[in-house]
Amino acid sequence: MLVLASASPRRLALLEQAGLKPDALLPADLDETPLKGERPRDLSRRLARQKAEAAREGAKSRADLEGCYIVAADTVVAVGRRILPKAEIVDEAAACLRLLSGRAHRVYTGVAVVAPNGTIRDRIVETRLRFKRLTNEDLEMYLASGEWRGKAGGYAIQGIAGSFVIKLVGSYTGVVGLPLYETVNLLGGEGFPIRFGWMNVG
Repeated sequence: MLVLASASPRRLALLEQAGLKPDALLPADLDETPLKGERPRDLSRRLARQKAEAAREGAKSRADLEGCYIVAADTVVAVGRRILPKAEIVDEAAACLRLLSGRAHRVYTGVAVVAPNGTIRDRIVETRLRFKRLTNEDLEMYLASGEWRGKAGGYAIQGIAGSFVIKLVGSYTGVVGLPLYETVNLLGGEGFPIRFGWMNVG
């Protein structure tokens, strides 16, 4: 049994891309505010682990999920040590995009896996990106698209904003929200039959 500790359609699609179809979704409603002085890398790790722990507790009350594996992830966008918000209003998204315009930034995605025995293992994946210089028209039209809503850093790389990226060094799937190589390795290392679903793909 496999549980995804997220309601994100992007994370679900990425898992399914790797031939892994979760049996249940157990999203956690956490306060994702950074702690005072917390570094972006540490925030992504802490939140991924907390989501995994919350899902582990939730799974305990369901007999059908006994002995399940749990995957949780959290993505943080940062410029230097400055953590950008998950944009919920247009002014937040505009501020993020103006900051990212024409410069480099980093995306940290923490992924945590809970094994059936309750242990948690995690990985942090760091990806470096550079955006083109955004024109006023780029900004206005992207903000009008609404694609930024609820996205860390105010953009979704798998959508229109993919055309803003001049350079990416690291994990594309990590920037989307779930680094597949690391996720599959963590699951496989804990004994999950990662190739079981490959026969039914397509």
